[in-house]
Amino acid sequence: MNHFSVKKIDHIQLAAPKGSEGRAKQFFVDVLGFDEVEKPGVLKKRGGVWFSLGVTQIHIGIEEPFSPAKKAHPAFEVENLEDLKEHLSKHRIDFSVDNKLPGANRIFVNDPFGNRLEFLEWLNSEV
Repeated sequence: MNHFSVKKIDHIQLAAPKGSEGRAKQFFVDVLGFDEVEKPGVLKKRGGVWFSLGVTQIHIGIEEPFSPAKKAHPAFEVENLEDLKEHLSKHRIDFSVDNKLPGANRIFVNDPFGNRLEFLEWLNSEV
């Protein structure tokens, strides 16, 4: 019998190419409003950068050779998806609208490295 329980997702890791930390900061901090999280000293030499928004953390890890995640993705629940779409457009960030999930409005965005991100707003809070 197991005596453990999974409590929550601690963080989501996305990959990025070497030297991309500045572009990651611009996208996740300046555009999406995440806060940068100080990486532990022992991990700084690996490169990459960490971000948080509330209890959600995104870790950008350096991967060589780099290949973006085109299907696997984190999904972020948002309030006021229409405002987010306007905000992304102002920053010249493309997104695609997807209406295939019943009960939700959602869009897909690629981060600066081609990793897929989903943003969704549930139409009924009971879903």
